[in-house]
Amino acid sequence: MDRRPGPSVRLKLTLSYAGFLMVAGALLLATVWVFLLRYVPDPPHTDVGPNLVPPGPTRDELQRAFAPRAVQALLFLLVFGLLGGWVLAGRILAPLTRLTEATRRAATGSLAHRIRLPGRRDEFRELADAFDTMLARLEAHVAEQRRFAANASHELRTPLAVTKTLLDVARSDRDRDTDELVDRLQAVNARATELTGALLVLSRADQRAFTREDVDLSLLAEEAMETLLPLAEKHGVTLETSGDITPTVGSHALLLQLTTNLVHNAIVHNLPERGRVWVSTGVHGRTVALIVENTGGTLAPDLVPTLVEPFQRGTGRVRGDGVGLGLAIVRSIAEAHDGMLVLRPRPGGGLRVTVTLPAG
Repeated sequence: MDRRPGPSVRLKLTLSYAGFLMVAGALLLATVWVFLLRYVPDPPHTDVGPNLVPPGPTRDELQRAFAPRAVQALLFLLVFGLLGGWVLAGRILAPLTRLTEATRRAATGSLAHRIRLPGRRDEFRELADAFDTMLARLEAHVAEQRRFAANASHELRTPLAVTKTLLDVARSDRDRDTDELVDRLQAVNARATELTGALLVLSRADQRAFTREDVDLSLLAEEAMETLLPLAEKHGVTLETSGDITPTVGSHALLLQLTTNLVHNAIVHNLPERGRVWVSTGVHGRTVALIVENTGGTLAPDLVPTLVEPFQRGTGRVRGDGVGLGLAIVRSIAEAHDGMLVLRPRPGGGLRVTVTLPAG
């Protein structure tokens, strides 16, 4: 926004300090005049003999002597107020100058710097600390978005390249069976559509663009289990659920997506046969918890935190079934609901995922 140039805050503070000092000095001089000079007698002018002591100074004489000194004192207070106020305002506004420089650097895209204002806590230091916290969050968010955009562009480029290759082959070999081509194109298109839908859900969760309502996590768990029961039977996985009423507040659709993603991951990333998945819900004071456990291979502790990154799974970058956004979406949905996602490897193999949300 273009604004007309005006006096700086330092100049305004300097004038304010000087003006206040002038007013205080004038009031002090007025007090001296009102409460002291008013009691000085003003006797009539009489001739004084050679042997008589002359009377004290009259009020008019004191007034003539006092007025120039009062003006000089006010001028001194004015100069002292301007100089001292300028120095004092500069010292007070020094943190604000650092804040302004940091804000301008952040506006140019530089988010790595921090103000780290020294000294004890006051209003400026609280503002600087809050600004540093905001920069740290912005830097982490931008880095995550860049990494996510790079991974997403790579994953979306793959199905597009496969589609182009299939179409080029079909054009060069017109006697080729079109049914096989259509099936492969349909599979590639389905994967691209699934990835695009997952990206939209993730973006919606990150932006918190949803309406909050009362939700029961236990009912969502049962709904997700019923939906994924055919998939579990296909993989030979047994599903078990337990828990009482677990009320929270949030988006029914997003929390159902969260629960479905967790159960789906637990089914897909399981033992080849005789695998098990346990889903439980519960209330713990002011929070509610959704816990999903599954059997499976042993996971290294340093590998588990990376599972929430986009396009990652226990064996590295995702390939095959799924688009690799399941746990990334779960984490974004949990954080959008002021919750937390915790992943821990099970001692006997597999994974234990806990989502904690505020109680309804």
